Amino acid sequence: MTFIRDLDELPDSFQAGALTIGNFDGVHLGHAALVKELVGAAQAADGPAVVFTFDPHPVTVLKPELAPVPLVWMERKIELLQELGVDLVVAYPTDKEFLGLSPKAFFDKVVCGQLNARTMIEGANFCFGHDRQGTIETLREHCELAQIGLRVVESISLADEVVSSSRIRKLVRAGELGLVGQLLGRPYRVRGIVGRGMARGATIGFPTANLVEIDNLVPALGVYAGSTHWEGRDWPAAIHVGGNPTFQENDVKFEVHLIGFDGD
Repeated sequence: MTFIRDLDELPDSFQAGALTIGNFDGVHLGHAALVKELVGAAQAADGPAVVFTFDPHPVTVLKPELAPVPLVWMERKIELLQELGVDLVVAYPTDKEFLGLSPKAFFDKVVCGQLNARTMIEGANFCFGHDRQGTIETLREHCELAQIGLRVVESISLADEVVSSSRIRKLVRAGELGLVGQLLGRPYRVRGIVGRGMARGATIGFPTANLVEIDNLVPALGVYAGSTHWEGRDWPAAIHVGGNPTFQENDVKFEVHLIGFDGD
């Protein structure tokens, strides 16, 4: 799979294929269903399956105070999309000028001009262009005029609700990681750097790796069963998210004890 940020670097071999546009935060079951349609359409057209996403999330640029904490970091998003069969991911550097394009200007510039798409795959709630003025019906009109195919994929529901990134964020904040795993189709994952703690756990036989600089959404306070992926191996882990009232420490920490691990 290929990953680019600059459409001027787009190889000709990645034009004239199937295209979908969106944030794809979490790459959940709904996204997977859409990408399945994308890959099928690309194969039928004998072209590439292309995902166009944004980095950072558009809300981060337009209204930073309302920006959602991501469920996955960009490298992980690319990895997950690759596993689903995507040929090219474009992570476009989001800025106000780009977000100010009208729906027609965006369609003409990106869909027709730079990507030269033959088919588009989108969800029923898809919006695009300045202030999200373009709807799926707007897209349908543009596609018909440009003789570009369009497939609209219906939302996926689980446990009587639509699978969405916003729903998953609420569940992560509530600590409902079992249901989160079902909606994602895999266990929820966070990424961080091991920082230096007080080393109290090591003195009682339960050393922990203290994660800092976590760059996606941290779950609710509590103790979790999980696993740690490090240097090509997975270790079963007990994970504590919270303060340490025994030592009058209220700052939230993310501490991981790797079961059976012996080393630094």
